[in-house]
Amino acid sequence: MLTGIIVKGIGGFYYVNVGDEVIECRARGIFREQKITPLVGDKVKIRISSEDNSGYIEEILERESVLIRPPVANVTQVVVVSSVINPDLNTWLLDKILVMAEERHLNIIIYINKADLDIERAKEFKVLYEKVGYNVILTSKLTKLGIEELRASLRNNTNVFAGPSGVGKSSLLNALNPTFKLETGEVSLKNKRGKHTTRHVELLKLEKDTFILDTPGFSSFDLDFIEDFRDLRHYFKDIEKYNGKCLFNTCIHLNEPKCAVKDALEKGQLEKQRYENYILILEELKNRKRRY
Repeated sequence: MLTGIIVKGIGGFYYVNVGDEVIECRARGIFREQKITPLVGDKVKIRISSEDNSGYIEEILERESVLIRPPVANVTQVVVVSSVINPDLNTWLLDKILVMAEERHLNIIIYINKADLDIERAKEFKVLYEKVGYNVILTSKLTKLGIEELRASLRNNTNVFAGPSGVGKSSLLNALNPTFKLETGEVSLKNKRGKHTTRHVELLKLEKDTFILDTPGFSSFDLDFIEDFRDLRHYFKDIEKYNGKCLFNTCIHLNEPKCAVKDALEKGQLEKQRYENYILILEELKNRKRRY
């Protein structure tokens, strides 16, 4: 049998990259019986039928990680893409994506795209998230700013690009490799939101051992994988370091007395925007619990 990686799945067919070849395969019926769905990113073993030369997935190797939305396996790095303007950078959505990546223990890189449109504002966001502890790169398709730095940061990873529509994810990927020829969309002048140009999840091979998942953009993000709202404090890097330093070990840094997080906020050791987003997301999770 041959070993490869699923790069695309459409209409019951799975396209498996084996070396420099992509083989169209079907999944064995046993997966359906076991209620297992092959995912893009899965490492699989396939056999080629001697009768009709078609491929069949015989085995799905153990997954290192799984994302539910988008449904992909074995991602090692999340590339969070935001634009400085057009559409404006939404730190609340950015922080929700960061929470997802932190919960999954994935490597994280933040790209602030279209930096050439407002370089000073882009630098402000860069400083903000570098203080939190993230690697932040300013990029621009037009000026080629940060493109080679982007390429280097992707190497030897299976990368998922995440971010709202219109921020330029597909344009950045085309700048990395023009043969991708991914469809790009303009941002609506009416609502300042981008068109959804990526309609399915596909694994793109950039270099040997370097893959990129271009996924449908999203402007909302459900954190339903967090079962207990109290766990949110563990997924904000700059807040997590204060856990255990409050008067109460169960402190969620909201209204409790002698809270180390609120003390750090007052002293300017914690960014106000990050704390406000934490509270917004915390309230969202608490309200969700009340509905069920």
